[in-house]
Amino acid sequence: MYLLNCFFIYSFLGFIIEGIFTLIVSGHFSSGILYGPWTPVYGFGAILTIIISRKIFKNMHQSRFIETLVTFVILTIVLTIIEWIGGILIENLFHETLWNYKNYKYNIGKYISLEMSLVWGIVSIFVIYFIKPLIDKLEKKIPKFITIIITMLFIIDLIITTVIKLK
Repeated sequence: MYLLNCFFIYSFLGFIIEGIFTLIVSGHFSSGILYGPWTPVYGFGAILTIIISRKIFKNMHQSRFIETLVTFVILTIVLTIIEWIGGILIENLFHETLWNYKNYKYNIGKYISLEMSLVWGIVSIFVIYFIKPLIDKLEKKIPKFITIIITMLFIIDLIITTVIKLK
């Protein structure tokens, strides 16, 4: 249940943070493709961040600085790939482009830019050291039935979004 709960918590946090950022920049609150209060790409990214950092910290046996540096590089690459795949999937499935980095100086197509890749790497380290310890305390308090209800709501949202947007 831990990873599932983390998926929903980070998806919700990503939804809120991106929505507020979009509100400040463009004047309207918007995040993701689904109708519910979650943006799954952040949930997937957080889960990968948790799993990869655990493996590195458990198996590397180097100084914390070296482990953090290796984690930063690997997660920068992994999260950039997730963003790229997410952009392609959304465009191909729903015929929408939710972000476009073509105006960024160091872009590779519209879904990847070096600038944003570095942001994802920095955010992943911030999540590991500052956000995850707080989320772990919250996650332990979530009853199983709440996770089941949220999972069902998420699946319903995914189905509704897909049906409506594919028409």
